[in-house]
Amino acid sequence: MLKKIQKVKQRIALAMVATVSIATAGYTSSASAAELDYGEIGDPVNLVVGYQPYYTEAWSGVIMKGLKLYEKYLPEGSTVEFQIGLQGGIIVNAMLAGKQHIGYMGDMPAIVATTKDRVADIRIVATAGLGFDQCNNMLVRNDAPEFADADEAIQWMDGKIVAVPKGACTDRFALAVFQKKGIQPKSYLNQNIEVITSGFRAGKLDAAAIWEPTASRLVEEGLARKVASGASVDENDGGFIDMRGDLIDQRPDVVEAWLKAELDAQLFMADPANTMAVVAMAEEQTTGFDKKVLWKAMVGSTPESQGGTPVRNELAFAITPTAQELIDKATVFLHSIKTIKVDTLRDNAIEKGFTEAILKERGLTAPVGKMMAQPDSAYPE
Repeated sequence: MLKKIQKVKQRIALAMVATVSIATAGYTSSASAAELDYGEIGDPVNLVVGYQPYYTEAWSGVIMKGLKLYEKYLPEGSTVEFQIGLQGGIIVNAMLAGKQHIGYMGDMPAIVATTKDRVADIRIVATAGLGFDQCNNMLVRNDAPEFADADEAIQWMDGKIVAVPKGACTDRFALAVFQKKGIQPKSYLNQNIEVITSGFRAGKLDAAAIWEPTASRLVEEGLARKVASGASVDENDGGFIDMRGDLIDQRPDVVEAWLKAELDAQLFMADPANTMAVVAMAEEQTTGFDKKVLWKAMVGSTPESQGGTPVRNELAFAITPTAQELIDKATVFLHSIKTIKVDTLRDNAIEKGFTEAILKERGLTAPVGKMMAQPDSAYPE
């Protein structure tokens, strides 16, 4: 067993070489090293925001775009352009190159971005969401054996063809699970959500780790089965908001304004009365997802034996102790598999002050809400 675990670690290290090269593509751009100019305090600002409507845990960005909540707080005359990233690594690249200023992303890219300070100073400023099965989902092909429980399903993946979007939160999750369980896939493929969907449809994949809402769509379309989540192996996940350091340093007024609007977005999302309004915005900003799939991804329930949890998404807003623990644990793990060069983030990699001050001003505490799992019968037909 010891030899097997050592082989797994070696395999993981080799896999991560590819992950690092992919996730850091473009990091050495000369343009990205220059500090950007955002004007003086109170001036109108032109922001470019990278967000992921195809990542349910960060759907506060969907609400920000849909309701334009930032208009209430940003200086008059400011503009905001939203750019879609299919995974966090794409947004990180754009932020490092100075092409985006704010990014909504999963835990792995959010952490990795802060370690590239020789290229550009990027910091984590807020938590979009915390959960166990928003990013961390294990799916198997539809004709896989029926498993007694999640552990048996994970063991079945030994020697199988597994795909993940490398450099994304699912990558960290899958590698952590395989290391913990001593699993060595036959192939560990780097595929985006579209290729994974095609792979299951063509019968070329045995398993994949994928985030919501793609996980729910694959299940609803009968292309794959959910067999485990982070809840099955005590591995939580998180969505975070990163900002460029030059924006934070030059324009704290803009940072405060954006995060006040972000709090409004999370409070809106936390209200069960707004669930279908959020679903409608997500449908408008995505392609290929119907309302029921989006609803299931956000608040649908899954049996506990397949990794289901009572809380689908904890809207933390601030860097809560749970969020900090996730960041610390993930940082140590990413260092252990040589994805990053440090096991502790630099002192200013996480900016807690803005969210804490805003919550105090509003008389609120984090988390600001929880999205509870609901049975299929709760869907408004």
